[in-house]
Amino acid sequence: MKTGKKSFVAFIKERKMGLNDFIQKLVSTPHICQHVEVNSLLKIDENQNEEVENGPHPATSMCLSSRSSLVEDTQIKPCLFDYLKIIGKGSFGKVLLARHKESTKYYAVKVLQKKIILKKKEQKHIMAERSVLMKNIKHPFLVGLHYSFQTTDKLYFVLDYVNGGELFYHLQRERVFLEPRARFYAAEIASALGYLHSLHIVYRDLKPENILLDSQGHIVLTDFGLCKEGLDPNGTTTTFCGTPEYLAPEVLQKQAYDRTVDWWCLGSVLYEMLYGLPPFYSRNTAEMYNNILHKAPMLKPNVSNSGRELLEGLLQKDRTKRLGVKNDFLELKFHSFFSPINWDDLMAKKITPPFIPSVSGPTDLRHFDPEFTHLPVSSSLCTDTLTVTSSVREAAGAFPGFSYGPPAEHSFMGDMVVSTDLS
Repeated sequence: MKTGKKSFVAFIKERKMGLNDFIQKLVSTPHICQHVEVNSLLKIDENQNEEVENGPHPATSMCLSSRSSLVEDTQIKPCLFDYLKIIGKGSFGKVLLARHKESTKYYAVKVLQKKIILKKKEQKHIMAERSVLMKNIKHPFLVGLHYSFQTTDKLYFVLDYVNGGELFYHLQRERVFLEPRARFYAAEIASALGYLHSLHIVYRDLKPENILLDSQGHIVLTDFGLCKEGLDPNGTTTTFCGTPEYLAPEVLQKQAYDRTVDWWCLGSVLYEMLYGLPPFYSRNTAEMYNNILHKAPMLKPNVSNSGRELLEGLLQKDRTKRLGVKNDFLELKFHSFFSPINWDDLMAKKITPPFIPSVSGPTDLRHFDPEFTHLPVSSSLCTDTLTVTSSVREAAGAFPGFSYGPPAEHSFMGDMVVSTDLS
């Protein structure tokens, strides 16, 4: 416990991810927090502990301060941004268009309320989302994370800003897409899912609302709150989650399922792009679930033979016979439906998208729902003055290790280059 301040800071930078469990155990044990050497190690400054000085137990207050200082010790803070418009909303918080004050670059900042997350016991999903976002930097069709940070009561994700609109928005307007356009989107989505699978991540919530278009017309997959990490190619999981219209039969029956659940969802989304509705849709949820379990999808002849064959393979109710069960993405990649696609050009974004959203610039919000953009932006995004209660105290320290920043040479403070959907 006699580690010097400099070496400890270096240790945090080198092993930040591995510290999570250690810090969680350390700060949740009051008598350890009172130890003088632990105080020194955690850089506790009692003079800066104003927001918790009225807490019921000094040890608890000290632990809150240490926990907060560790997770908040990043160069990025809420007030480095101007928050311009709300562009999305969900059960845990909002997504806002924000401009970094110094670099003037635009980002989508996802702001989540800790208290709501704790109430719904969703901490694991939020931390999984952060973990998956940190692995997305190498793929062109996955939204990128620039920073994550927290205040006493909120979590912030600083993400790529994408303003071409949700696929859902464009489908609503156009009802169906022509086959070449649907193929292009399906190819970009499939490559993104294949990449996640290669990292042993199953996405589990593919739907048009989670698929964005950038200003050039390329796919950007977002919202990783339901991802399952650490699932081997032959591994299964059993958590019941997803969106009703796109649930695979095995999920609906609460059976074990594997990564092919994502290929079922891709089949459902492709079907919707080509036919205008999800394959088993009914306004009556019970009837829709019955359709998913027992009915074959209706494949009308306005789609090519290879398209219908792909849909049959992806919407195979028996997951052990579903397309992708053996060689995952490769089985889709070499399917005849995708024969017009040059996959190297696709990954390099050398294929001109079939539709380019009309946007005049980053502040052009025409492809976002006015229901969100007309909402007032709260002034509390930059403030963290709360009456300290037991629930606030719990929330403040419930997400150890959440904060993330790239290496210094890529940060706001280096060359000032840093860039929507909710759980």
